[in-house]
Amino acid sequence: MSDSKIATRITSIANRAEPLLGSAAVGNSSAEKGKVWSWGDDNMLPYALSLLARRSVAHRRIINDKADYIAGNGVVCNDKVPMLSQVVQCANGSGESLRSVIARLALDNAMFGNAFLEVVTDERRSFLSFYHIDASKCRISEDSAHIVISNDWRNFRSSDSARVALYPNFESYEDGTLRTVIHYKSYEPMFSHYGVAPYVAGLDAAAIVYKTDRWNISRIDNSFQLSGVMMLDSVVDNEAAAERVVRLAEEKFAGNPGQVLFVLRDHNEGDNSRFIPIDTASDGDWQRLHTQAESDLVVAHSWFRSLSGLDYATGFSADRILHEYEVALNTVIIPEQMRILEPIRSVVEMILGVDASSLDIVNQPPTRSKPIYMRVWEARKADGLEYDESDPKQQLFLSQITKYNIQSIG
Repeated sequence: MSDSKIATRITSIANRAEPLLGSAAVGNSSAEKGKVWSWGDDNMLPYALSLLARRSVAHRRIINDKADYIAGNGVVCNDKVPMLSQVVQCANGSGESLRSVIARLALDNAMFGNAFLEVVTDERRSFLSFYHIDASKCRISEDSAHIVISNDWRNFRSSDSARVALYPNFESYEDGTLRTVIHYKSYEPMFSHYGVAPYVAGLDAAAIVYKTDRWNISRIDNSFQLSGVMMLDSVVDNEAAAERVVRLAEEKFAGNPGQVLFVLRDHNEGDNSRFIPIDTASDGDWQRLHTQAESDLVVAHSWFRSLSGLDYATGFSADRILHEYEVALNTVIIPEQMRILEPIRSVVEMILGVDASSLDIVNQPPTRSKPIYMRVWEARKADGLEYDESDPKQQLFLSQITKYNIQSIG
């Protein structure tokens, strides 16, 4: 897909959010699509959103960082429950940890507003596996009770697709397994089948960031030459003549000017071909537009600028990062983590019959700055490290092992 078509597609999504994101059954191709609820007016909305995320630098950075913070620095549980520890360390037959699976779920949810987790066990409940499924490959079946999975929805064939029950229903398969899929979706009123991406209101801003980046690339490709009008003394009445005009332009005007309007006219005596540059002083406007679009995009993601790697005019500030992290932790990160963990805990308790309440995600601030009155064991606990409250060395205050060396705090 060309850059212009991508930009047009992005703008189309932003301008027609409801029809594209709504839950409408596929029309005359319903039988070919396996009778699913369309995800977008052409059932290809995930493809357009993933293109946008891959092409827009700031947009992708926000998605990645937000997903990383939600996935945390690992998953912990009660070590005295061996089966629970096994799930945390090895969540599936591919050897992935539970943290790795959760990280992919968080990325899909940040990008698409939807994420899919397959749960696999057997009749005897002798094992439990969690597999992440690429959200772009999943569609809700017409009965709203199954997930239809296909690697290529443009050229859908029923023989190449899989059909799995939606949680909490399990279905048995020929290999002796019981399977279900947990569907995570960002709630939006009037949308029953698919969630809506959190940044849906910022699609225009994402498109602006993408287009301004493309504009800068075009300037480099054009060697920063000016746009203008090229006057050529020539007449074009066939393809051969057009090629001759192109060669003439190359001979007369070396380099690659920017956006050029070609004007052809009948030549009289001599050759009066010339290039008339159009000067512009809008560089500052483009920069301000790009910066404003980045800020709008951060807000649309319900995220924070300092946690997205975007510069502040006032420079780097560890205090600002920590303050924004604390707000993000309580308003975005922990609520999203609970939303992901709740069904996982329920499945673990139902299948393995063990208490999964200790299952939790470790959160660690991006910069190490803790109050000097905190004890060493408390700091290690906050960072998800091993700690021992009875260890005399870990009873020291952080102030006592730093340059302040304060011996007591009253």
